Amino acid sequence: MRMTGYPPIEEHAVIGDLRTVALVATDGTIDWYCPQRFDGASVFASLLDAERGGSFRIHCPDSRAKQLYLPDSNVLMTRFLAPQAVGEVVDFMVPVDSDVTESPHAVVRQARAVRGRAEFSLRCHPRFDYGRVSHTVTIVDGQGAVFNSPVGSLTLRTAIPLASDGTGVTATFALDMGQSADVVLEWNTPIRPLVDGEAEQLFNRTLTYWQNWLRRSRYHGRWREMVNRSALVLKLLVYRPTGALVAAPTTSLPEELGGIRNWDYRYTWIRDAAFTIYALMTLGFTDEAAAFMDWLEQRCQEAPGDKGLHVLYSVDGNADLDEIVLEHLRGYRDSKPVRIGNGAAGQLQLDIYGELMDSVYLYNKLAAPISFQLWEALSRQLDWLAKHWEEPDEGIWETRGGRQRFTYSALMTWVAFERACRISRQRGLPGPTNEWKEYAGRAYRFVQTAAWDPVRGAYMEHPGSSRLDASLLCMPLVKFSGPTDPRFLSTLDRFGEKLVSDSLVRRYAADGSDGLHGDEGTFNLCSFWYVEALTRAGRVAEARLVFEKMLTYANHVGLYAEEIGPSGEALGNFPQAFTHLALISAALHLDRALG
Repeated sequence: MRMTGYPPIEEHAVIGDLRTVALVATDGTIDWYCPQRFDGASVFASLLDAERGGSFRIHCPDSRAKQLYLPDSNVLMTRFLAPQAVGEVVDFMVPVDSDVTESPHAVVRQARAVRGRAEFSLRCHPRFDYGRVSHTVTIVDGQGAVFNSPVGSLTLRTAIPLASDGTGVTATFALDMGQSADVVLEWNTPIRPLVDGEAEQLFNRTLTYWQNWLRRSRYHGRWREMVNRSALVLKLLVYRPTGALVAAPTTSLPEELGGIRNWDYRYTWIRDAAFTIYALMTLGFTDEAAAFMDWLEQRCQEAPGDKGLHVLYSVDGNADLDEIVLEHLRGYRDSKPVRIGNGAAGQLQLDIYGELMDSVYLYNKLAAPISFQLWEALSRQLDWLAKHWEEPDEGIWETRGGRQRFTYSALMTWVAFERACRISRQRGLPGPTNEWKEYAGRAYRFVQTAAWDPVRGAYMEHPGSSRLDASLLCMPLVKFSGPTDPRFLSTLDRFGEKLVSDSLVRRYAADGSDGLHGDEGTFNLCSFWYVEALTRAGRVAEARLVFEKMLTYANHVGLYAEEIGPSGEALGNFPQAFTHLALISAALHLDRALG
């Protein structure tokens, strides 16, 4: 068990290989890692249970720690500042930028002494299958150790002398200035000696990969460092073999300490992925968009004509994601339950078709013409939407308090049919455009007549509701409303009065009507939407101040979780795609407005 217990969520950085990621805390501990793929079973999960989860720590005792990413990369350096020495641990995962899912998964950790004689401590204690199965430990002199379990093996390759302490291995070693010691952690591979220079070759290959990838970015504005970091995070959340993008690489990090709002985000939400593709495309990263379009076409082809798309899928397209509680894990700082799977997969969320069609429209406009096969598959989904868009649903926030006719869902219905008409007109693709125009018009009028509250001077969460909903900040972003339309400006003022505290925005008032007990933090996504809405409304000075304040809530390496807590702490799964894509969009539009 770590002496420090559970580090704050924001005291982490992330490394990855385009299959999965590992979270590395500032004390040198990998406390979250699922080999093979994002939603696989963990081998290190001390972030969710310090005793049962498993962890892998390399650090310098009695030192202060600082973290940074090497420039323009996802290669992480943790520096340990001791009274008489400075040590470093460089962590990275080797990107497997191909479709070969059987390629080795390697976590590389390089310990170095950069000043004086640095003392290091190593402790590796895996726990397979979320700590549900036992394992054996075998030390191979001069080569490392092998951890064997019924579900797979973990190989720790190193020349550092190791000692077994039952279920794990430990080591202490000292390095003089200029010396280094390497560890390569691999999944389901035979143990073999670590060749001199092997880890350094992997380091050079990895650093070159990330720097070459980021060089394609078209963004050169005022907030280049934060935008680049957000792009690198979004790239890490792409599952390369299929092109799917996960919402976040973790599960059950709480939205309220001790609360029950703990969800598994290691899946592909149609909504989140569509927004992510938009953000990457605007920066010039079209390969990721093309891969997602292929993944999307498969989901549309598979969807039965009478059922429509699922809200979310696993990275390989499976929609059977039963929500299970892992009772044996105590949760992050005793925040139970710990969940795997997500019950929202069975919900009805009609807004996904709007985000989907908007991303397809932008891809067709900015990247490459969509295929006829994809167009036919999308047209079938629009046929389904035409029959069901007036039904109550669970909405963008996946409420569990009963279905409603959410305003945002109607807004996105308008987007879906309006973008379909645009694509058909621009490409000459066949489709019932007159019917689509009619449905778009009906959805538009529903929002303007049923969802507008003249007494409160705002669009409400749903007709008859007294609650504001920050998702409606998207109205000018999707061109439903002019950014200076009197109704939208009035709604924006109401948001400022009721949902905004300084730069932080709540998605809605946590009054229990969403079917869940407890409170939650402010939503970073909504805060960046607020910046963009202010910008488009012409309140540029205010938008810039809000944006600059939001940047101060990023952690030490520029990453965000889903939410911000009462004292500025990170809450929810980490890092979250939605937050970083909204940051990119806000920065682009604010740059443009500032000239």
